[in-house]
Amino acid sequence: MVRISIDVMGGDYGPSEVIPALALVIKGRPDVSFLLFGDENQINQHLIKYKDLGKCSKVFHTEKTIKSNDKPSSALRASKGTSMRMAIEAVKNGEAEAIVSAGNTGALMALAKIVLKTVPGIHRPALASVMPNVNGDVIMLDLGANVLVDAENLVQFAVLGSIFARAHKKIERPSVGLLNIGSEDIKGPDHVRAAGEILARIDFPGDYKGFVEGNDITNGNIDVIVSDGYAGNIALKTLEGVGQLMKHYCKESFSSNLLATIGGFFAYFALKCLGRRMDPRLYNGGVFLGLNGLCIKSHGGADALGFSTAVIMAVRISRQGYIQQVARDISHLTDQENFLSQSA
Repeated sequence: MVRISIDVMGGDYGPSEVIPALALVIKGRPDVSFLLFGDENQINQHLIKYKDLGKCSKVFHTEKTIKSNDKPSSALRASKGTSMRMAIEAVKNGEAEAIVSAGNTGALMALAKIVLKTVPGIHRPALASVMPNVNGDVIMLDLGANVLVDAENLVQFAVLGSIFARAHKKIERPSVGLLNIGSEDIKGPDHVRAAGEILARIDFPGDYKGFVEGNDITNGNIDVIVSDGYAGNIALKTLEGVGQLMKHYCKESFSSNLLATIGGFFAYFALKCLGRRMDPRLYNGGVFLGLNGLCIKSHGGADALGFSTAVIMAVRISRQGYIQQVARDISHLTDQENFLSQSA
């Protein structure tokens, strides 16, 4: 049985989308159950509509909620008794395998790091997500949790991303690239080049392929792309913007004249298939990698389908023994003399 802890009050919609999302998750998954943290009255108003979900869920009433516009520092000070903190503490106490929240990103990151702490040997957790490409998807990290990093941080991100790729993509040795402004060894800032030199000679769970560029995110040639949070977040927002632009252009083109509208009618099923493949809801869910417990961040504006995607990701990774793999592989990494001498 996989048990997932849910911050029901997080996000823009709270229980009205979270509860239907969980009902989607349990279809065909009899071995999944939930701990629901939030306003008991609001939760039960929606939970009563889903009898099967009610049977595999336990509700924990909380009086307080961290708001999306709360500063992380103030949210931390007032976090005791909130739905977010109690959901995280359930993972710390071994009552759940993972926590999923659509709430305040900064507060979730700070609370998860304080409550769960990092895996021994990990200096900084990283935010990773799954993005679509021509061959399925690619895992990218960091996406904004760490703006400034050094070479050792990037090497650890490569390990974390590789283990995540094993669980998500079910491949034994995922290919790994460092995001850079060119593929040549002489290009890029010092910490990126230093990380590349380390990854090229150490033994870690991935297969290092060298530097990759922005177009490699979507061309399907790499399984894991590693960057600092500054470049990674810009890349993420750029891809989201391109998707919105394509959607706008398609609508504009097919409504530009009568012939275009008729053509759109005949292309309806192809366009519907395209829409499904590019639906951002099917790629929702960022994972804070490197913590001593699984924490998944859903987009704050996610609907039921989008939130269910994040929860399914939590279920899948929980079944793979992810935390144990991280501890084992980080220990192996830091035991390697050439890595220690390079990072000293």
